[in-house]
Amino acid sequence: MDFDYYDAFSRNIGWVTAEEQEQLRNAKVAIGGLGGVGGDHSIVLARLGIGNFNISDMDAYDVANFNRQAGANINTVGQPKSEVMENTLRAINPTASVTNFAEGISEDNLDAFLDGVDLYVDSLDIFSVDIRRKVFQRCYEKGIPAISAAPMGMGAALMCFVPGKMSFEEYFCLEGHSFEDQIVRFVVGMSPSMQQRHYLVRTSSVNFTKKDAKVPSTCMGISLAAGVLCTNALKLLLGRGDVIHAPYGLHFDAYRNTLIKTHRPGGNKHWKQRFMCWYLKRMLAKGDKQ
Repeated sequence: MDFDYYDAFSRNIGWVTAEEQEQLRNAKVAIGGLGGVGGDHSIVLARLGIGNFNISDMDAYDVANFNRQAGANINTVGQPKSEVMENTLRAINPTASVTNFAEGISEDNLDAFLDGVDLYVDSLDIFSVDIRRKVFQRCYEKGIPAISAAPMGMGAALMCFVPGKMSFEEYFCLEGHSFEDQIVRFVVGMSPSMQQRHYLVRTSSVNFTKKDAKVPSTCMGISLAAGVLCTNALKLLLGRGDVIHAPYGLHFDAYRNTLIKTHRPGGNKHWKQRFMCWYLKRMLAKGDKQ
């Protein structure tokens, strides 16, 4: 069939103007990681009509991804996530430009990955600490807004870093800490209110000590994260609407029916953050003994 961009995304009009839809068509978004949140993020952004993507993921689908990842099904087991999602994006918008960094993001290709990008969407694996720090730092240096929304239980937490304001490093304060502590500080930094702790039924299922450990996640948290992130992505790309950025954050929890706006001056140096890092490590240590 013949593809007509304006017909395909005409139902966006009303929430955006025709002129803004053209802005979205010309926008370029880089997405690091295409698993849980990354798969949903990329599909929602494609359905918004974003016309240019740089995508990256080194992993392949397996059965353990079925509970939450957009591209995971019996037909894609063993297939590269970046290849499946590239095909999905092109199927939604055949006119889109999609550059696939299938080998993953590294210091060698980081500048190419961020070349001409209007927005960076962070959906790297929780354990990818080093490269996440490098990507956010390079975005800050290049003046690229960088946004992350993490599924936290049956909710989603949003953090955004914009040029000229508080940086990723200033907020999370990861320098000089062990790998395990960096993961804890990242989790607490992403969700300062830690609402999900109230209904985690098996603490021992959370393990931050091993890079290949599995952390529990739900498809509801993934979908909520995509809605929250992509709404703010639209605002950043169109330059309209209030975007909450570090040291402020948002955490909506559908299980608890609560929305909390957090403010942590100094990021993880704030006394509430230091306490929550201690609390989380204590809670997980108890879980290991169960």
